Amino acid sequence: MSKNFVYGFHAIETLLKEQAQSVEKLLVCGRENRRTGEVVRRSEALGIPVERARQAELDRLSDNANHQGLLAWVRPQAVRNEAFLKDLVLAEGSRIFLLVLDEIQDPHNLGACLRSADGAGVSAVLTPRRRCAGLTPAVRKVASGAAETVPLVQVGNLARMLRWLAEQDVRIIGLSGDGGQSLYDTALTGPLALVLGGEGKGLRRLTRDHCEALATLPMRGAIDSLNVSVAAGICLYEALRQRNS
Repeated sequence: MSKNFVYGFHAIETLLKEQAQSVEKLLVCGRENRRTGEVVRRSEALGIPVERARQAELDRLSDNANHQGLLAWVRPQAVRNEAFLKDLVLAEGSRIFLLVLDEIQDPHNLGACLRSADGAGVSAVLTPRRRCAGLTPAVRKVASGAAETVPLVQVGNLARMLRWLAEQDVRIIGLSGDGGQSLYDTALTGPLALVLGGEGKGLRRLTRDHCEALATLPMRGAIDSLNVSVAAGICLYEALRQRNS
């Protein structure tokens, strides 16, 4: 990640709860309100330096995003890789629940997917290392703290990793507009990896080939597809419903 900071109230609040040791400094601008005051007091209690900054500085650092007057400089986050994922799969066994995103390039989509993944209890989110959004400040802002709670794993060869997951008896279910059956008729229990494709193109052929089954979302209106982060949320919560039944 080239810019090692997090901005926005929810993202920083979760960062202080989950990874306070990674925060090097908190910048605050504007008039302090109840929410920013809570973040400042918690930071000071944790021994994190708090500095006042100009609005223009936070606007520049965040590329004029909605930083809500808060920006935290953090130590670079270690990239989770194949070895981490393999250890996780072996440790969780039949409980493993993965979201695989094939070339999601929009930071807002990746952030929204991470947020839904956290809510649904996903073990990790898996992406290819190339042609996919990384863990940028914009992603972390949209994720509203989920980037600090859900491991994001980047792999060099997605097809090879899907093949390894299948060898560990993880069911790999891809979402496709021309999938064979409705998502709601697809079994999503047990060790599971849900796979969604990138914006516009959907699943790549090689990725499709490594899916045990393809599922589709029923579309009853004039539009034939949904935004990938919306589709991911629907799929994750259908899986959660089935897994809790």
